[in-house]
Amino acid sequence: MQLSEVRQGHSAVIERVGGSGAVRRRILEMGILKGTRVYVEKYAPLKDPMELIVKGAHISLRVEEAAQITVSDLSAGN
Repeated sequence: MQLSEVRQGHSAVIERVGGSGAVRRRILEMGILKGTRVYVEKYAPLKDPMELIVKGAHISLRVEEAAQITVSDLSAGN
């Protein structure tokens, strides 16, 4: 499943970061790496961008960028 498909209030573990170039590098620099647990805090009113909590930091990510990240969904509130 893609990170952009994870529902608000759910956690997931990063399996693969796709994309290329500067966008991929920036995502990796933000700490979104394979094996990292992310929590989807909320979506903006129009569903773009989404706010994630990664290693205690709040990160906003465009849904288009999140669609390039493959995750395994955990459960609500974890």
